[in-house]
Amino acid sequence: MKVIHVLPLDNMSENKVTIGSVFKTIVWPRRKLLFVGLVLIVISRLASLVLPGASKYLMDDVIVNNDFDKLYDIIYWVGGSIIVQAITSFSLTRLLSVEAQHLIAELRARVQKKVLSLPISFFDNSKSGELVSRIMTDVEGVRNLVGTGLVQLIGGSLTSIISLVLLIKISPMMTAFVLIPVIIFGVVALKAFGFIRPIFKERGKINAEVTGRLTETLNGVRVIKGFNAEQQEIKTFEEGVEKLFRNVKASLTSTAIVTSSATLLLGLASAGIMGIGGYMIMEGDLTFGEFLAFTLYLGFLIAPIVQMSNIGSQLTEGFAGLDRTEELMNLQSEHDSELRTVELKNCKGDIKFANVSFSYEENKEVLKNINIDAPQGSVTALVGSSGSGKSTIAGLVSSFLIPEKGKVTIDGLDIATLTLNSYRQNLGVVLQDDFLFEGTIRENIIFPRPNATNEQINEAAKAAYVDEFTSRFEQGLETVIGERGVKLSGGQRQRIAIARAVLANPKILILDEATSNLDTESEALIQESLGKLMEGRTTFVIAHRLSTIRKADQILVIEQGEISEKGTHDELIKLEGRYYQLFTYQARI
Repeated sequence: MKVIHVLPLDNMSENKVTIGSVFKTIVWPRRKLLFVGLVLIVISRLASLVLPGASKYLMDDVIVNNDFDKLYDIIYWVGGSIIVQAITSFSLTRLLSVEAQHLIAELRARVQKKVLSLPISFFDNSKSGELVSRIMTDVEGVRNLVGTGLVQLIGGSLTSIISLVLLIKISPMMTAFVLIPVIIFGVVALKAFGFIRPIFKERGKINAEVTGRLTETLNGVRVIKGFNAEQQEIKTFEEGVEKLFRNVKASLTSTAIVTSSATLLLGLASAGIMGIGGYMIMEGDLTFGEFLAFTLYLGFLIAPIVQMSNIGSQLTEGFAGLDRTEELMNLQSEHDSELRTVELKNCKGDIKFANVSFSYEENKEVLKNINIDAPQGSVTALVGSSGSGKSTIAGLVSSFLIPEKGKVTIDGLDIATLTLNSYRQNLGVVLQDDFLFEGTIRENIIFPRPNATNEQINEAAKAAYVDEFTSRFEQGLETVIGERGVKLSGGQRQRIAIARAVLANPKILILDEATSNLDTESEALIQESLGKLMEGRTTFVIAHRLSTIRKADQILVIEQGEISEKGTHDELIKLEGRYYQLFTYQARI
């Protein structure tokens, strides 16, 4: 079985979202709503064409003949068309813009769900701030695909076509003169949008990098201030935002080319129309009303084209964001393995390693032919120097990692074949630097069991001696602890993490330096609660403080990825090997 290596964000393959895929997955499921929006915008655009048509009759018939009845009719028609435009505009915003925001919310939830399903190796290669940007920002461009952007693009095209027909009806020659710059503009715009899309995609990447670094800076502010490194971080951030500025500058330049091309070409067309139209009026081939109507219709032909250039930029940005979102969604989830089909039922907790080898990089084994037998309810302690492979063993037990050779079993079942939900609901973890969430002490304790009763919560808090310090807080368990528990001491945070594990009531327990952050008094309080927590549970303890594992059923000394010694505390002391050296050294300290 091979290890699944997930590429970091920077090295992911160039996936590109196509119009067809977007239409199939995003547009088509909302076809009914978009059809209603299209009908509304067609009504709105048709209503907008009433004014130029009415202007012709106003000039050629009403004013010339002093016909007040027709004047009133024109006012009614124009006024009615304006009301229709207002109503349809409101309805469009209400229907499509709201649906676009709803879709953004759905996509964010879907991407976040996908990200949480990815294996631990993915997060080891990614910055949390960068992932936040990927989840929150990249999907925002979809509003231009489902919101008014796409409908306005279609509606603008229809308006332009209708206006073109009316322009040809008034004067084919002037219309032909107008089409030349319009066609040139279309070619320029298509080329520009093809150039802009990679820039927008790169912008998302740069923005994620800057956001990721900023998040790290804010989380590590104590380290930064402690080493007087504010200027260093300021310089790093300035370099990031400067890089972002250069990207925005490039996209703005391309967009400006499109906009200025529209202004130049269509402006020249308008100037030419004035000359041609003026000549035709003086020759008697065109009435003043027809010229006024042509000019207004020309505006309705040109305005959507200019508007479509702006919408085109928005759609291009939206596609670039979806490209990056697609990269995430195409990654293999740790739940996707075809092997994971077995449900773990009635877990006992007998864990065995059979000739297990593992490597993070090819041809660099971290573990070599590891064999471990951890019966139900036993305590297995892992000791050894840093980098020897202890945490890798814990990662294999947690199913965060998959063996490259051999297998890890629980109750005789290969862990690699078990569904992760059925296995991990029997797992509890207490880490050296255990993570606490922003919120109250109670909210952090109930994290694994949100529906726990007050009695269960209080018992867990008492078992981990959390009540020893919460009794001194005015709000007790409702005390807000700040981001990552910053308002508490290391020992207090660790006791909350242990209370969380007590409440979870797992069959398998992993303690990674669970008492390392405790002072002598706190350690004395918590050793007893840890003893109670480990009763009846298969426990793996990673410990540097060897005094905490003297009662372990077996102690494994891990050196350079291999088990160099194995036995109880007394047996290993008598052996006078590596464990004896470590223990006596710590005893002298």
